[in-house]
Amino acid sequence: MEITCTRAQADHQQLLNCKNILERMDDNFQDMTKLLSIAGSEVRLKILFLLNMEDELCPCDIADILEMSVPAISQHIRKIKDAGFISSRRDGQTLYYSLVKDKTAVLDAVFTTIKMVKKTA
Repeated sequence: MEITCTRAQADHQQLLNCKNILERMDDNFQDMTKLLSIAGSEVRLKILFLLNMEDELCPCDIADILEMSVPAISQHIRKIKDAGFISSRRDGQTLYYSLVKDKTAVLDAVFTTIKMVKKTA
């Protein structure tokens, strides 16, 4: 099915306003695209969920919880960290990871939905 559009007259002010809004929000769209790309992996979404739930965890903890190897978890953590959504702190030889709150606030709605599903199941 082909979609066609016929209009008698364009609302040029409306079009200009929409373009300006999109331009001003470009950084937000870029951040959201990165976040959705990262969260598109079930393992990475679970890591984000766990970090949201526990504030901070080390890769060994995450590996134990998800029943995966530490190197596999580390690869996922690296992708999330490279995208700027988690930060780390060192305590001796152990690295602890936590969410960068202002970057992942949008996930709160997703996490709430996940929690609600668990409660009703």
